[in-house]
Amino acid sequence: MLKKLLITRPIATPVLEQAQKTFDVTLHEGGALSVEQAALALAEYDAILPTLGDAFTAEAFGGDIRCKMIGNFGVGYNHIDADAAAAADVIVSNTPDVLTDATADIALTLLLATARRAGEGERMVRSGAWGGFDVKGLLGTHVTGKTLGIVGMGRIGQAIAERCHYGFGMKVVFHNRSPKSTKVAALQLDDLNAVMTEADFVVVATPGGAETMKLIDAAAIAAMKPTGIFINISRGEVVDENALIDALEKGAIAGAGLDVYENEPFVPERLRAMENCVLLPHLGSATQETRQAMGQMALDNIIVWRDGGNPPQRVN
Repeated sequence: MLKKLLITRPIATPVLEQAQKTFDVTLHEGGALSVEQAALALAEYDAILPTLGDAFTAEAFGGDIRCKMIGNFGVGYNHIDADAAAAADVIVSNTPDVLTDATADIALTLLLATARRAGEGERMVRSGAWGGFDVKGLLGTHVTGKTLGIVGMGRIGQAIAERCHYGFGMKVVFHNRSPKSTKVAALQLDDLNAVMTEADFVVVATPGGAETMKLIDAAAIAAMKPTGIFINISRGEVVDENALIDALEKGAIAGAGLDVYENEPFVPERLRAMENCVLLPHLGSATQETRQAMGQMALDNIIVWRDGGNPPQRVN
């Protein structure tokens, strides 16, 4: 008898078809699972392929558990209480590596778009307000040769550093919780605020979770240059969103480019109202190639578990 697998979002067709040949698959198409729905899923299915937003909290693991494998779609798994899963004898895996380049590319998209005021310009053209070339119109910030500060020098942070170093001749400084060697010339500074102070552009690329909750607080943002531009492609809860909005409204920093938000999909009106922000709808891994690779890796981990092996991307 095939094991029962719940897939909580529509995934790439080739991966879904493989899953349907290998498991008794239920595809949930009703949006993110609530805590109650997650608890029911854990009681009903042998394995689950969830993603960001599905509430596999400690509370969800408090009832009867049939599930023994959660193959998460995404490198971040802060929506899953991995410790509670382990206590319930449930394996959790994720999908690192395959989304590194796509997410690094989004960081550069935001950096360039914010620096060159591309969002403002695009809105101007679409609204019919553009009156033609203006010598002083929408003057932005030069990128080449500036200093980049990276918070979190993991796979994605290193990919961002390479793009900025080789592509734009940028000096790279960074903050990381542990000592880190890098492929490109980059200086690890003693503390977070030192990076915030020195950088012209700050890019946050840390994992989510309790250890990084509100890591970028009001004090860190206050340490930035008035001309500084802030980019977040990690997780929304890594940043004190209200403190960031306050700084932007007061002109304490020049701008921000965001792909993630503290309470997704809610984006505060104060943030949406500001012209000096480029706001994307969590597009970090949103390429066809990357999303298919993520689904494949998640499924592959579940198949390894089914066959009695230890999933290679296991996190607990």
